[in-house]
Amino acid sequence: MKRDSGCPGHQPELFVDLQQLEPGILIDLKYYTGDNFVGSRINGYEAERCLLTKPAALALQRVQHELKGFGLGLKVFDAYRPQRAVDHFIAWCAETGDTPTRKRFFPALERPDLFARGYLIRHSSHTRGSTVDLTLVDLANAEELAMGTEFDFFGEASWFDSQAVSPQARANRMLLQSVMQLHGFVPFQQEWWHFTLQDEPCPDQYFDFVIA
Repeated sequence: MKRDSGCPGHQPELFVDLQQLEPGILIDLKYYTGDNFVGSRINGYEAERCLLTKPAALALQRVQHELKGFGLGLKVFDAYRPQRAVDHFIAWCAETGDTPTRKRFFPALERPDLFARGYLIRHSSHTRGSTVDLTLVDLANAEELAMGTEFDFFGEASWFDSQAVSPQARANRMLLQSVMQLHGFVPFQQEWWHFTLQDEPCPDQYFDFVIA
């Protein structure tokens, strides 16, 4: 494993801005906006820019083009994640006291459980730059398709094969998984929104440049 701090505010040449490559893909970067399980902006997210390695971004562009024929598209919640953001999660999970976001995002768990159950890890695949969290949207109105849970709900209902959600949500998850796998992404069982490019260019390198 190699940790590469990079230059704060300056992305390596390997990384591209997804929306510059494919403007039709919507972004709603939850760790920038503060609409997330921590309840605030996360360290390292200084701009709402969706950064990915170029191979991952090009693969998502192909996904978007295929979905467009069905009147659908992608919305991205998170892509490249600096290591300092993961460190922020670690520090937050060690804190005690009231957790206003618990009821919404992890009602059956405590903060330390998020690491113990594998929902958070100390070296995230996102930090390698080829993992993305996303969903499907209707291009006619930009509304998200029903997936049964929201992004970053930590519980078994978020497992991509969960039977605890509606048949429509299961069908939408299957569609998302199928099209992502068709274009080279590998799903994560515990999070229906999480996919990693199978042939990622930096499988052992973890970056820490800020998103600016």
